[in-house]
Amino acid sequence: MSDTYRAVEYSQHGDSSVLTVGERPVPEPGPGQVRLAVRAAGVNPFDWKVRKGLFGPSMPGKFPAVPGSDVAGVVEAVGPEVTAFAVGDEVLGAASGSYAERALASVGNLVPKPATLSWAAAAALNTGVTTAYRALALLNLAAGETLLIDGAAGTVGTVAAQIAIARGLTVIGTASARNHEYLRSLGVIPVLYGAGLIDEVDAIGQVDAALDASGRGGLPALIELTGGTERVITIADGNAGSLGVRFTSGSAEEQVPGALAEGVALAAAGKLKLPVATYPLVEAAEAQDESEEGHVRGKLVLLV
Repeated sequence: MSDTYRAVEYSQHGDSSVLTVGERPVPEPGPGQVRLAVRAAGVNPFDWKVRKGLFGPSMPGKFPAVPGSDVAGVVEAVGPEVTAFAVGDEVLGAASGSYAERALASVGNLVPKPATLSWAAAAALNTGVTTAYRALALLNLAAGETLLIDGAAGTVGTVAAQIAIARGLTVIGTASARNHEYLRSLGVIPVLYGAGLIDEVDAIGQVDAALDASGRGGLPALIELTGGTERVITIADGNAGSLGVRFTSGSAEEQVPGALAEGVALAAAGKLKLPVATYPLVEAAEAQDESEEGHVRGKLVLLV
């Protein structure tokens, strides 16, 4: 094995042109960590938002930075006190700096990769599954209720809709017209986002709770449709606080234990579907540009 590996990195905030492919020394895993030979890495909106500096100068923390967190790969080294995984195990989950040929991951952020899942499908799951389970838990949904998802065709919306429907909820989802048939295939009632949203949803029926997965200014409409802020949450709108809406960013106390393992099992059994579009690692800039355009169906994944 070479003592260096390739990684997508950037040394300043900016548009996707700041992303380059560089060489880094191979790290040794510390206590509770494993080193992965990365096979695929998921692309999330968070990645390009950090790159653009939208969270301020404190993120990514230091330069040069490697984007990415969602990962699937093979364990190639284990750190001290690690017993959960061994060299050669195929895993998926979260690893800081996953846009790379190698990445370090804490064992608590990984689960075994089922053989029935491709590398791309495995790398697509972590953020969508954990965020969807968290959002549904925070909204305290019950069978028979109606959930409105703003941005239902994206990663989190796709996963949350399927889990909610399986739990006996009715799901209304906003999307562009080209994604309406896709939402219908999931069992979602599709509506267009934008100026006519309130009238279109009112014509369908009462909404009990709403999840903003798009972050594109839809919160006032969601508040009106649910009759208040109590059962509206967002994973994407940083201005939520000014409207009295909860922004969930995935703090430790918000996590749903076992969510990733449960979601992965559903995906492996064909009960949770998430479309995936892939790019090679060296085209990370193009993948982030597509993500930023905001019309991704399912998940974008980099193949390493």
